[in-house]
This record gives sequence, C-alpha cells and structure tokens, in this order.
Amino acid sequence: MEVNWIAVVAAALSAFVLGGIWYGPLFGKKWQNLNGLSDEQIASGSPAIIYGGALVLSLIAALVFAMFLGTKPGIQFATAAGFAAGLCWVAATFGINYLFARRPLGLWLIDGGYATLQFTLYGLLIGWLG
Repeated sequence: MEVNWIAVVAAALSAFVLGGIWYGPLFGKKWQNLNGLSDEQIASGSPAIIYGGALVLSLIAALVFAMFLGTKPGIQFATAAGFAAGLCWVAATFGINYLFARRPLGLWLIDGGYATLQFTLYGLLIGWLG
C-alpha cells in the first residue's frame, strides 16, 4: 500500500508535541497523582527507552492509520476518522480496561482525551499532507 511518509512522520511527531503539552503543563501532575507515581519514580525512568519506545509506537500507529485511510483521503474525512478512531476505538478500549482495573474516571478522561486528540491530529495531518 502506498503511504505518504512525510505525513506519517509529521503525524507521529505531532503526538510528541501534544503529549508534551497534555502530560506536561495541562494534566501532568494530575496524571502522575492518579497513577500513584512519585517524583522519584517519574525521574527514574530511562528517557531513551521511554521516548524512543513512544516514537516507535507513534510511528507504527500513524503508519497503520495512514494505511487504513488509504491514499488521498481528504482532510475532512481523515480528521473525522481520526477523531472517531481516537474516541471510539482507543479511548473506549482504555475505558474497558480502566473499569476492570478500577482506575479513576479522571485518569480515563486524561488518557482517553489524549488518544482522541492524538488520532484527530493524525487524521488532520495525513489528510492535509496526503
């Protein structure tokens, strides 16, 4: 299948920009508290593994989403499909897991909101650059 690699890379990188804002100044401390993570635990992770792994997974997600959308999907359709995928597939799946794990609603709202915006951005960029 033909994909626009510039759009895929741009979409994957957009997840980092969004994540830096979402899990930084917007909801970072709230997310940390809802997960029960101390400042020491947050600081103890390997940045190479965390950010490198996140980049690889973002590239995979953007690539497969671009393949799902097909060639030249159009900006309006691709953005709407991204919103639907983020909210109705990813966030809904998080919701199922969070219900069984007894995780707080606030955590689902933060993570599900991020996933919804992440895939909306994927669709926007793939539709625009594709």
